[in-house]
Amino acid sequence: MQPRLNHTWEDIEARLESRGSSPELIEDFKRCIDFHTFAAPGLLVGVFMVDYAMELLDVPRGEKIYGVCESKKCLPDALQVVAHCTIGNNRLRVIPIGKFAITMNGPADAPYVNGIRVFVDGDKIERYPTFALWYTKDPLFDPRTRGIDLIDELIDAGRGLLSQERVRVKVPQKWPWKSAICSICGEMVPNHMLVDGACADCRSQSYYEKVAY
Repeated sequence: MQPRLNHTWEDIEARLESRGSSPELIEDFKRCIDFHTFAAPGLLVGVFMVDYAMELLDVPRGEKIYGVCESKKCLPDALQVVAHCTIGNNRLRVIPIGKFAITMNGPADAPYVNGIRVFVDGDKIERYPTFALWYTKDPLFDPRTRGIDLIDELIDAGRGLLSQERVRVKVPQKWPWKSAICSICGEMVPNHMLVDGACADCRSQSYYEKVAY
């Protein structure tokens, strides 16, 4: 019989329960996995990170909270599902600087607000050898033989992989704007997004090419 390569949800749920995770946290994991479509290791770590940051902020569930994500891979989904920080509601910023870290804060009217930054600590991952191989992209990590061990190890580690620091977050300012017309394509965009009368799409930043029918 070929060995199983991935955990089922029942495996993950049982592992979380064995570690004393609360029913609320277990439900967060289930919702995140359903949203992400599979139990990616980065997503699972992200759930621990968001849960930790929200506890440190002492913000009740359901209250408005803001997040900054320093990676665009996996981690933003945990912020969206658990904390309801999304790009669309303007409460999530993704700044892909290559660090597996998030910062969370409450609402603020001032230019700066106090927040909590939670990150995977490189000094701590050495305690978790399989996770360390995966996290550092070591060629010795083979998902076909170590994938289940990786999930077990990171669930057992939980917050043991993480560190936190208190930070001051620069609050993006909302500036008044009105609609304007791009002088090249003739489409309507916010006036502050025009440069010399041209939109980003017409300034060689387009992500598509037009095709003829």
